Amino acid sequence: MEDWRVHISRIEQLARSQGLKYHPVEFEVVPESFMTEIAIYGLPVRMPHWSFGVRYIYQLIQHRMGLSRLFEVVFPGNPGRAYLAKSNSAAENVLVTAHVLGHADFSTNNILFRRSQEQVGEHIVEQAAAHARQIGMAIEEHGIERVEQVLDAALALEQHIDVDQPLRRPRYPDYLPERTLPVDDEFAKRYAALGPDTARPIWGGPPKRAPIPPHPEKDLLWFIAQYAPELEPWERDIFLAVREESFYFYPVFACQIMNEGWASYWHARLLREADFLPQDAYVDAIKCHSDVVRPTASGDNVALATNPYHLGFTIWEDIVENHGIDYARRVMAQDDDFAFVRNHLTLDLATKLKLFRYKGPPNGMLTVQEMDLPALHDALLAPKYGFGAPTVTAAHVRVDGKLELVHDHVTDGRGLDPDKGRKVLEYIVRVWRRPVSVTTVDNEGRTIELSVAPNALS
Repeated sequence: MEDWRVHISRIEQLARSQGLKYHPVEFEVVPESFMTEIAIYGLPVRMPHWSFGVRYIYQLIQHRMGLSRLFEVVFPGNPGRAYLAKSNSAAENVLVTAHVLGHADFSTNNILFRRSQEQVGEHIVEQAAAHARQIGMAIEEHGIERVEQVLDAALALEQHIDVDQPLRRPRYPDYLPERTLPVDDEFAKRYAALGPDTARPIWGGPPKRAPIPPHPEKDLLWFIAQYAPELEPWERDIFLAVREESFYFYPVFACQIMNEGWASYWHARLLREADFLPQDAYVDAIKCHSDVVRPTASGDNVALATNPYHLGFTIWEDIVENHGIDYARRVMAQDDDFAFVRNHLTLDLATKLKLFRYKGPPNGMLTVQEMDLPALHDALLAPKYGFGAPTVTAAHVRVDGKLELVHDHVTDGRGLDPDKGRKVLEYIVRVWRRPVSVTTVDNEGRTIELSVAPNALS
């Protein structure tokens, strides 16, 4: 087959004729080792940290065992960036090109992605590289150990952001608002009539300082960056850099099923319409499509083992078939995975996809064990709540500087792992430099407090 690049402009022309609207996309072929690094770091160049090395080793083992393969990695923006594995065949790259254009259409038009790009900007690759250079300079000035302590804390909290708040948000007001009597209050009128020589302040006293925080604060990265008692400017910059990148990653996480399904729907549709492709290239690309969207759950496996490409692709095909492409585009623009799954994964689709639990003899007739659609929705979506992290908020800073965190175990449905929780507290203490505690529950549902003080650290 001839080089796949000769077909890019034809595929893009076909995509636009089918109604896809997206920013230009730059394609680049890179070695598999670089693809693995991109997948682990999340960006082509990102701040250095030991935890990425641990993830890299895991990904490498998965790949060598044949449990994962990376065809492409896409970064939304203007222009978008698409990195394709050098090991891809030409036919695979034809499919990947169409798949990338589906991603580009999604990220350009979905409201969560648009909001993210409006706040973070459309050049995250360059911004992340600038963050990496900034941290490299901090290492030169302050030493690797100090910088790594800050990164330990920031990256341990990278999912603890509040996407309902703006990326650039001001600090809390320093003082409580002054209390005043209503203008039409009868007592206020009579009091004012006494005149300036007689009247005295009704409430009296200087303005009162507002508590910190004035309400439970779930954006822990922002809170620590703004209110850690002795945080230095360079440390604050690291926290805010991690937070900015987390704002960028959130839509990718919150729309994975929709986004991968949309890209898979469009690569299949564009391939069917691409009559300019040689027959052997088309056949090979369709085989690749079958590998991408195959289900991974079977037998007694539950829905959590479902391939998001397969699940999203099947739901989108059903939506387009029953409601049309214009309706599908409105869903694509407005929803995230929560709305998408709850509103469009029907009982019929779930049964067709064999997402319910089955029972029966190994070689006999399987019967559905349970057909609880809301429970299935919950099982699929549970890992997505709170950006995949426990619901923890900053509740109070005491006079002595102790930071008190609270875990919402009711929302999460379980307590925190004590060992992991204490480790995260140790990371936080190194930057808060005062005691830090978190209230949660144990396995019996009893309230417990995990606490770490700076003098307890080795």
